[in-house]
Amino acid sequence: MTFFRKTIAVLALVMATMTPIHTMAAEPVVASAPSAMVADNTKGLYVVLTDADPMTQMMALILSTQTLDQGKSVQILLCGPAASLAVKNSKQIMFKPLNKSPQMMLSALIAKGVQVEVCAVFLPNSNKTEADLIAGVGVAKPPVAARNMRADGIKLFTF
Repeated sequence: MTFFRKTIAVLALVMATMTPIHTMAAEPVVASAPSAMVADNTKGLYVVLTDADPMTQMMALILSTQTLDQGKSVQILLCGPAASLAVKNSKQIMFKPLNKSPQMMLSALIAKGVQVEVCAVFLPNSNKTEADLIAGVGVAKPPVAARNMRADGIKLFTF
């Protein structure tokens, strides 16, 4: 054997002895239950929407609506550019196939009882006041928002 082959053979032997034996054994096969049979312990979603893209906003609100329709709670916090959704007379872009805008979806969620808030820094940094917000939108209080987003059974959903 050449020096190179001997070195490789020794290295391979050393590496093989360093590998724990249990990792070489096959993992046991565990049957998983179909997703419909898995217990759903989720109480609802805490949605933080920050994206400026209207299509992304629309999808986040469609998924929020579906979650609500499936019997789960939804809370929405609008921050950054997405907070403009809550401003009266903001520009609306209609999306197919629903022929609705993100603002229309947001208003429908509010009408169904969803708590919608803008982040605490939005109004003072955008030259807006609470009077500029659409009906049903409040201003988040950071300690309350933090508690709500980490509550048991609540999943944090960010866009």
